[in-house]
Amino acid sequence: MTGNVAHDLRSRTKRLVSSELPVLLVIAAGSACVWLFITVADAVRGGGSRHFDEWLLLALRSSARTADPVGPAWLEEMARDVTALGGVAVLTLVTVISVGYLLLMRKRYAAVFVAVAVVGGILLSTLFKTVYDRPRPDLVAHLSHAYTSSFPSGHSMMSAIAYLTLGALLARLHEDWAVKIFLMSTAILLTVLVGASRVYLGVHWPTDVLAGWAAGAAWASLCWLVGHWFAHRGMVETRL
Repeated sequence: MTGNVAHDLRSRTKRLVSSELPVLLVIAAGSACVWLFITVADAVRGGGSRHFDEWLLLALRSSARTADPVGPAWLEEMARDVTALGGVAVLTLVTVISVGYLLLMRKRYAAVFVAVAVVGGILLSTLFKTVYDRPRPDLVAHLSHAYTSSFPSGHSMMSAIAYLTLGALLARLHEDWAVKIFLMSTAILLTVLVGASRVYLGVHWPTDVLAGWAAGAAWASLCWLVGHWFAHRGMVETRL
């Protein structure tokens, strides 16, 4: 009798850790990101973020010439390489290759899910930029070309959406928690590096990047929850 109770308790705990707990954590993280985006957006519109934005941008530039970023010349070149990871060309290639791979693996629903998540994120980013229409920083020289409005950072938002969505999807395909952690850590690292490079290159205010991360992570969380719901109904593949 005692053995049956212990077995039942272990089974319930395993179900909680593998299913219910991740859902609750993602809901909490997504809600926190929505709150952060709203808070930052309000501060930007009210002018409360100006001091912080200017301070950090200038802190990353030489005191003698604001056209020169701090650090050696190779760091500036590396920043341009990293920022390209959040650009339209690279993210389009990553998405197309990922969708193609999933189709070849006969994971049709997963392929559609990735495509919809990324395209939906692009539309959402465009909408935010149109609504807020914030000018690009005029405090320092831009070390990379920029064509759209500043808030939120499209590179930061889209890298969060693409890399976090792909990382979460790939993590679902593996049982090993070490692999799951590695995939999600890699996705987070890429997202952070892309956003940081935008500020370093002077093409975004820091709050643009913070809002982009928040909006992208919130959208990725929503996509994960939708994918989780479909997976439990057999409509999105969960194993390789």
